[in-house]
Amino acid sequence: MQTLQYMRSLLQPDEQPLQSCAYQVRPVPRLCPNHPLPKPRYAALRTLYDPTQPPTTNTILDAGALVLYFPSPRTATGEDILELHIHGGPAITKAVLSAIAQTNTPDQTVRYAEAGEFTRRAFMNDRLSLPQIEALSDTLSADTEQQRRLAVRGSSDALLNRYEQWRQGLLYARGELEALIDFSEDQHFDESTEELVSSVAGQVRTLSVQIGFHIANASRGELLRNGIRVALLGAPNAGKSSLLNRVVGKEAAIVSTEQGTTRDIVDVGVDLGGWYCKLGDMAGIRAEGGSGDGEVVVIGAVEKEGIRRARERALESDVVIVVVSLEDTAAGVRLFVEPEVLGAVNDCVEAGKCLVVAINKCDKLQTALERGVPQSLSDTIHDLFPSVPADRVFAISCEEAKRGASLNTTTDPGNLQVFLRGLITTFEQIASPLGVDGDGGYDLSYWEDSLGVTHRQSSNLQRCLDHLDDFLSQASSAECPDSSLKKELGSFDSHVECEVDIVTAAEHLRFAADMLAKITGKGESGDVEDVLGVVFEKFCVGK
Repeated sequence: MQTLQYMRSLLQPDEQPLQSCAYQVRPVPRLCPNHPLPKPRYAALRTLYDPTQPPTTNTILDAGALVLYFPSPRTATGEDILELHIHGGPAITKAVLSAIAQTNTPDQTVRYAEAGEFTRRAFMNDRLSLPQIEALSDTLSADTEQQRRLAVRGSSDALLNRYEQWRQGLLYARGELEALIDFSEDQHFDESTEELVSSVAGQVRTLSVQIGFHIANASRGELLRNGIRVALLGAPNAGKSSLLNRVVGKEAAIVSTEQGTTRDIVDVGVDLGGWYCKLGDMAGIRAEGGSGDGEVVVIGAVEKEGIRRARERALESDVVIVVVSLEDTAAGVRLFVEPEVLGAVNDCVEAGKCLVVAINKCDKLQTALERGVPQSLSDTIHDLFPSVPADRVFAISCEEAKRGASLNTTTDPGNLQVFLRGLITTFEQIASPLGVDGDGGYDLSYWEDSLGVTHRQSSNLQRCLDHLDDFLSQASSAECPDSSLKKELGSFDSHVECEVDIVTAAEHLRFAADMLAKITGKGESGDVEDVLGVVFEKFCVGK
């Protein structure tokens, strides 16, 4: 079935013209002759006719359309809505749309909705807030389970209520300061100027901490929304391309025993346990000169550029998988790590990147992979990569995983599933929300909502935080009447200095509240009344 949202007046021409989510029309010839308007919120079976011709068998557009009428204000947009559920064939859809266009009148016409117009009208009629609209966009574009959950969190009114609560708190604090400015000379206040400014500053500091956590969690939410960037970093032939192919389940990258096969970055998007990540296979990192087997390594210009891009991509990633391998040597099986790889890993550590170590070709070991990383090998890895915890080090075999995939075995050949579960756990750790409650606790449900903060909201929160910092700087540097400045300049001059500081501080609070209003789409025009309400309610001025 094809669904069209349309106007009440198309079915009942004796009604006054109404405004719909899509267009405006006057009374027009009926699509359903001799039938009343359907009962609100009940589906009615109707035959749709060409409105320009008498109703006959030859003028039927759809013999079995469902018509639903939703009166305002309890609709998606807050306006009257008419839905036509027609059969979804392209010919029927085209015929019905053409018939609707024939209902135009000289002074008013039916038109298609503009991009996003339904949602815009829902916002104008207070059916949706700006944060909920952004969450709706995320809902429509969600590809993975984590993206869906993030969109669901944002679609609730939790963030909206939080922003509005913060804004009201700032307006209240601003009202206290402005009451002090306007009425301090002829009214008695229970609190001194210093006490009042200190009290407001304490509230602002608490709010600043909350906003700071929300900004930080917005970045973590972006990992869910846009995907986690993962880089495969290692020496040539360590098994980076093989690991990429095993993870994505297809031959996405060329695998060869020839070193330097991968020159450019191969990015592949994959859903891992509900987490969308972008895996990047990169050129192997090595240095020119003599190698351990006596061969002279010569790196061409193209491979050098590939190595440069690999190091750059690793620094841009959220998670870096360091792929090292066990190699056969004259002295037996040894762990092989290029010095250049160690240098690139150190750069990632300094940049604060999350590291995971995958020890490939562990099928060369005598011990079974399911037993985990052997202690001797674990100690070596710890010496090489001291910043990587033991639970992020995995022994794998891409070769065994490939053979197992071809045999459709139910076991975990190559320990690949253990590695993937560990990788998903790492994703959960880096995307878990930060936060501290006012009592020093941690309410996970409260802070999970902050993961839904979008880039637009985060930008406005950062501007709000900047204004709050300016207020705190102003409040901490303000000289009040009973300070040392009073002794030097006299009571009058000192009082004037303090008053100027409070005026400026109150403006910083106003700017901060304006930033929150931009997030929700509320406020601004009503802020003056809100501030005056605080003044008259708290201080009883003009009683």
